Amino acid sequence: MNGEEEFFDAVTGFDSENSSGEFSEADQRVAGVMRVDTGRSNGIGKVGARPPQENGIQKHRTSLPAPMFTRSDFSVWSILKKCIGLELSKITMPIVFNEPLSFLQRITEYMEHVFLIHRASCQPQALERMQCVAAFAVSAVASQWERTGKPFNPLLGETYELIREDLGFRFISEQVSHHPPVSAFYSEGLNQDFLFHGSIYPKLKFWGKSVEAEPRGTITLELLKHNEAYTWTNPTCCVHNVIIGKLWIEQYGTVEIVNHRTGDKCVLHFKPCGLFGKELHKVEGHIQDKNKKKLFMIYGKWTECLWGIDPAAYESFKKRERRGDQLSKAQPDNGSQKADGDVLDSVPEVQETVQVIPGSKLLWRVNTRPPNSAQMYNFTSFTVSLNELQSGMEKTLAPTDCRLRPDIRGMENGDMDLASQEKERLEEKQREARRERAKQEAEWQTRWFHQGSNPYTGTPDWLYTGGYFERNFSRCPDIY
Repeated sequence: MNGEEEFFDAVTGFDSENSSGEFSEADQRVAGVMRVDTGRSNGIGKVGARPPQENGIQKHRTSLPAPMFTRSDFSVWSILKKCIGLELSKITMPIVFNEPLSFLQRITEYMEHVFLIHRASCQPQALERMQCVAAFAVSAVASQWERTGKPFNPLLGETYELIREDLGFRFISEQVSHHPPVSAFYSEGLNQDFLFHGSIYPKLKFWGKSVEAEPRGTITLELLKHNEAYTWTNPTCCVHNVIIGKLWIEQYGTVEIVNHRTGDKCVLHFKPCGLFGKELHKVEGHIQDKNKKKLFMIYGKWTECLWGIDPAAYESFKKRERRGDQLSKAQPDNGSQKADGDVLDSVPEVQETVQVIPGSKLLWRVNTRPPNSAQMYNFTSFTVSLNELQSGMEKTLAPTDCRLRPDIRGMENGDMDLASQEKERLEEKQREARRERAKQEAEWQTRWFHQGSNPYTGTPDWLYTGGYFERNFSRCPDIY
C-alpha cells in the first residue's frame, strides 16, 4: 500500500488493510507449576539478567520508558479534509495514533484474568465452571476500555510469546496471513489444567462517525481435567467520533459460550449504549442446560465487574422492582468505576454503576489500573509489561518476536521520528518479500500454526503445530 495505513486502522485495534476488587494479584498466582510442552527449554529468563524477585515471583515493570506522545495537535479530520475525493482506504495516518504494541500483544491481553480459568478447572460442578468461563470471556475485553490507540499491524510471520510462571501459563501467537489478516494464538496452563487457542479475523464497517469491528474466528478453551471444551466469539467493538471529538468505545452483540460436553450454554448480551446511555457497558445473560432451562442469571458491566444470581431470586427481584417496591432496591457496587461522558456522539454521563441484587455472587471484578495509566495509553498493569525486553531475553526469543520490532521499540522509548522511519522501512521490506515470492511463484509457509478445522465446531481454524518452546528458530523468516 505504498507505506500507507488504512483509515480504519487509525481508530481501531485491527488491521483493516487485510481486512480491583475481590481478587488480588497474589490470589492469581499459581504454585507448583508443571511443564506441558515437551520442549527442551522453558524459554525466557534462562539467559541473562532478570528483574529482582519477591518470594520467588519475578517482578515486572510498572511503567513505560517514556510517557504517551500528546495527540492534542492531531485529529483524523485534519487529515480527511485534505483528502476529499480520494479513496478512503488510502489515507496516510500518523504514527501518533498508534500505541506501542503489536496486535499480537493485544490479543495476549486475554490472559490478564487467567486466574478465572484456573478457578474454573478447580470447580467440581459444570455450572460453577461455566460461571468462571463466562467471567473470563467478559474479562477478555475489559482492557479495551478507553484504549483508543491503534496497535501496530503485525507483519506476516511476526510472533509473540509470553511466559508467566506467576500466573501459570505460557502463550504463543503468529501472524499467519496478511491478505486477509489473521492472527493465530495458543496458550497452555503450566499445571496442565487448560488449553486456550483460536484465530482472529475482524471485519470492519465504517458508519461515518464510527468504525465497527465485527470479530470473526472461534475462541476455544479446553479444561483438561474435566475433558470439556468451550467455544465462543467476542462481541462487536465500536469506536465513536473517529472524525472529530473524543474517541470512545462500546461493545455490543450476543456472545454464546457452549460447553461441548454437557450441552450447557451461556448467552451473554453486551448492550449497546442506547438513546440515553442507560445501557452503556452493560452485560446481561444467563446459563442454560441442553434443554434450555435457565440455571443461573448473569449481569454487570464489561468495564467493571460481573455478578450472578439464582433465576428465581432474579425474577422475584425484577417483579418487585416493576411494582416499585423500594424495600428491595438493589445497592450500588461502590467498587466499580465510572465511564467519562461525551457530547459529540451522545456519550452520556453514567448515572450509576452496577446495581447489585441482594444475594448475588461476585464472579469477577476488573483490576485497578495504575495511577499513571492515562500517560501510558490507558494500559493496565498487565499490558505495561507485555513489551518489556529484559537483559538477555533477545538470546532466547524467536527473531520474529514483537519485542524486537524497531518501530514499536522506538515509539515506546518516545522517539517518534525513528518509529515512523522504521515502520516505513519494515512495510517496504514486507512488500519486497511479497514481490519476490510472486516472482518465484512461492507460497508463504507459516511456522507454528497450520490451517484446519476446529475440533469442536467444525469451522475453519488455525491450529497450533507445536514445537515452539523447543526453540529451534533456524527456519524463522527475516522480517525486521
